[in-house]
Amino acid sequence: MAASPGAARGGTVVHRVLNNNVVVSIDDSGRERILMGRGLGFQLKPTDTIDPDRVEKTFILDDGAEGERERQLLTDVPYAVVEAVTRAVDEAERMLARDLGRRVSIGVLDHVQYLLERLDKGLRIPSTSMPELRVLHPQEFAAAQHMTASIGASLGRELPPEEAVFLTMHVLNATRDEPNGTAALLFRRVQHVVATVERSIGVRLDVDSPDYARFILHVQFLLQRLVTRSMLHSSDTSFYEFARHSYPRSHAIAEEVKAYVREATGSELTDEELLYLVVHVERLASQIPPGAAADTVLP
Repeated sequence: MAASPGAARGGTVVHRVLNNNVVVSIDDSGRERILMGRGLGFQLKPTDTIDPDRVEKTFILDDGAEGERERQLLTDVPYAVVEAVTRAVDEAERMLARDLGRRVSIGVLDHVQYLLERLDKGLRIPSTSMPELRVLHPQEFAAAQHMTASIGASLGRELPPEEAVFLTMHVLNATRDEPNGTAALLFRRVQHVVATVERSIGVRLDVDSPDYARFILHVQFLLQRLVTRSMLHSSDTSFYEFARHSYPRSHAIAEEVKAYVREATGSELTDEELLYLVVHVERLASQIPPGAAADTVLP
């Protein structure tokens, strides 16, 4: 489904009125367009012509069952929510200086309506703060935070701050030529590696520290190199052997990560990749104060 502001000029004819704010028209190529505007469909008949100045948003529906689902969503969701979401997506596009593509508006709308229904019932959707997002994709995360605040302000409601995580995933999937869910899968794997290191060294990492940022950036690039089959290789193993013998604890933790990567992806980390993991883990482990408790956060 594509969305665009306004409508084509030239006297669009109504095909079907879905509700007071949503009508369907047929374009010159025979495709259905959903036209939206406050009060746009009030007392309209199928033969009436729509005033283009009253059209606030145009959606081009997908074909088949997916298009029908989109049409039903746009019909059922209160127009105030549609306005809030489409305005927030427009603002995010301006922040990122790019078009977020066909399905972001409908995906965010579907998610926000589900969220509001849960909140109205006193339920809060379990989530995670995923601090990795702030480091790996600061622009997309900032845009998602703005979207969360904008939607909440438009609706006069306070949305949970972790909603920025969900919206970041929508933005990431829209700005990358990857199947839906690819970004989420990558971040789950990054999180697993971080959790493995935290458990093994016995402290929680400070998500705002430079070393944390370097570490998760390295982990992300490592996992992406697995996908593109461009892992680091070197014929000189002396540095790896030095690290293995000099930092046995960090090497053991890196081996845990290696085992996880093998299980999750079926790929085997090279000694060169393992070397850099050892270096990062050792840098993090070296910051642990003597006698630090397990819930200590590294400074």
